[in-house]
Amino acid sequence: MYFPNVTKIKYEGPNSKNPLAFKFYDAEKIVAGKPMKEHLRFAMAWWHNLCACGTDMFGRDTADKSFGTIIGTMEHAKAKVDAGFEFMQKLGIEYFCFHDVDIVPESNNLKETNRRLDEITDYMLIKMKQTGIKCLWGTANMFSNPRFANGAGSTNSADVFCFAAAQVKKALDITVKLGGKGYVFWGGREGYETLLNTDVKFEQENIARLMKMAVKYGRSIGFKGDFYIEPKPKEPMKHQYDFDASTAIGFLRQYGLDKDFKINVEANHATLAGHTFQHELRISAINGMLGSIDANQGDYLLGWDTDEFPFNVYETTMCMYEVLKAGGLSGGLNFDAKNRRSSYTHEDMFNAYILGMDAFALGLIKASKIIDDGTIDDFINMRYNSFKHGIGAKIVSENTTLEELSNYAENLGEAKLPGSGKQEYLESVLNNVLFG
Repeated sequence: MYFPNVTKIKYEGPNSKNPLAFKFYDAEKIVAGKPMKEHLRFAMAWWHNLCACGTDMFGRDTADKSFGTIIGTMEHAKAKVDAGFEFMQKLGIEYFCFHDVDIVPESNNLKETNRRLDEITDYMLIKMKQTGIKCLWGTANMFSNPRFANGAGSTNSADVFCFAAAQVKKALDITVKLGGKGYVFWGGREGYETLLNTDVKFEQENIARLMKMAVKYGRSIGFKGDFYIEPKPKEPMKHQYDFDASTAIGFLRQYGLDKDFKINVEANHATLAGHTFQHELRISAINGMLGSIDANQGDYLLGWDTDEFPFNVYETTMCMYEVLKAGGLSGGLNFDAKNRRSSYTHEDMFNAYILGMDAFALGLIKASKIIDDGTIDDFINMRYNSFKHGIGAKIVSENTTLEELSNYAENLGEAKLPGSGKQEYLESVLNNVLFG
């Protein structure tokens, strides 16, 4: 047992003062017609929770994630499996997500790395069968190794491109082996620093080639889930090709990948792109590509990816509002989040997940109330009422011409202001639902 001082985390309600209890997440509580746990398919991010030790560019580790072993060994990889499954069981989390090199130490020999991946996933399968915990999605880390300095699919080296293809192939193999519901491409190095040395068209075409090969291979080995692109505008590269949801959707459609891919939206990445989390969810949803969510938040005072555990209930409420309106997720809510460097104990790991799970549970409850209240939806529906009859209906049905519209406008006389947007009123409605 790796967390002997932590028992099964239970729901105790909003009046509980127990730091190791849920205040809002009640897994079986029915909200909007389904148990919370079905709306909120929470997943543990292997890389942050079991690997990240609090290192930053100015300081060494603060957290001990050795789990009683020597880091960088297969013994440590197996200890992480044991610790991770104990952690998920105690929190009632039913899914996990992983990169290939999160779960084993990477060798300088690809065949040896693949052998290690086979060994550890055999062990993970045993744990999955014992606990019922499932894989939400897998991916390949194609940004940490120095060979990916100039990208993976977007690299200028054909040899490096082949290494990327090999990692994707193996990551798909083990994702299918573990029954993963999805497979993610995050293009952290797929971008450029300067146009003085970059052929953007060639690089984007090569990324598409890699993704097409991944789809073809994945389907050939029985992968029936969604492929995802996870947008991010910058960091580590200055200009990344998957800037935001709109850019990623355009890319997918341009290269004929839109039938197999959806968007994995990360809250903190939306912030870096100059958008709200809600905006990225809405854009993905209206294009039929809302797939999965990386549940975290950024710091508006800092210009980088802080990957904080979510606590902003305005954000989680509007997130779940978008999810409910879209009919749910094909994926889930992966906590791509890490403890602050000064929160370094094992108990802090549980506190962080309780915080995030409660924040989204409360957001789900409030989002359902917004929809049931109907005020916001009714106002939006009414706001576009002029397009439901007369000349507006002709515009929507595409049964008019510029000439007809011009004549209509000339006969209107002085133009009138459109109906008020009533933003402040609607924000007060939101506050009333949240706190009334």
